[in-house]
Amino acid sequence: MTFEQSIRTCLNKYIDIEGRASRSEYWWFILFNIIVSIIAGILDTMLGLGIIGAIASLALLAPNITVGVRRLHDRDKSGWWLLLCLIPLIGFIVLLIWFVQKGTEGPNRFGGDPIV
Repeated sequence: MTFEQSIRTCLNKYIDIEGRASRSEYWWFILFNIIVSIIAGILDTMLGLGIIGAIASLALLAPNITVGVRRLHDRDKSGWWLLLCLIPLIGFIVLLIWFVQKGTEGPNRFGGDPIV
């Protein structure tokens, strides 16, 4: 999946937790989030506001959660595992390992293989 396809898919499925998300879809969208955050931070600094970054973060919150859930589905794990991020450091490390790993091959209980 390309950068543009990933952004389009994640923003179109901003409330859809059904199915699976490939590694490329997830990580391209994370890169998009980083770019948007940097641009919002620069604009906030230039304009002396703090609202642009907050609006950008709020606008991308739902797509971030849903792509994370769909990425866990690709590993054949429930989306509830995303709550591990509430455990300082250890939860982040466990989720990072799962997000980096290859998804299950073929269909699993959450749907067909996203890489077809």
